[in-house]
Amino acid sequence: MAAETTQTQPSKWAGAVKKTKRIFNWTLGILLVLLVVFIYFKYFFTYSEGYRAGLLQKFSNKGVFFKTYEGELILSSVSTTANVAIASEKFNFSVLEKNMNESFDTLQGRNVIVHYIEKKGAVPWRGDSKYIVDSIAVRD
Repeated sequence: MAAETTQTQPSKWAGAVKKTKRIFNWTLGILLVLLVVFIYFKYFFTYSEGYRAGLLQKFSNKGVFFKTYEGELILSSVSTTANVAIASEKFNFSVLEKNMNESFDTLQGRNVIVHYIEKKGAVPWRGDSKYIVDSIAVRD
C-alpha cells in the first residue's frame, strides 16, 4: 500500500515545474501587454497637433513598397520686404488622404497654413515623417 500512495502524490519536481510554468506564463503575459502599450503610444497615440505656416516647397509621391505623399514646408522666421525668407527651417510632413494631393500640387510655391498631427514615431505605410497633415489653406 505504501507504493500506491507515493504514486498518487505529486512529486516535488512536478510542483516546481507547474509553478515555473505559471510564473513564465504571467511574465510572458505582462511583457505582451507592455509591448502593446508601447506600440500604441509610440506609433498611434497623438502626441500633439497644431498649425504651421510657410512656403510649400515640395510635394511628392514616394516609396518602394508603400507609396506615400511627402511634403516640405519652409518656415521662415525673418523675411525681407520682397517676401523672401532669410532665416528658415524645413518642416517635413506626410499626407494620408489621397484626395488632398491635388490641393498640395496646385499650391506649391505659395504661402500656406497646414494643420498637422504629431505622432511619436513613423510607420512605413503612414509615411516617412511623424507629422501628418490633414488640411491645408492658402495664407493671405
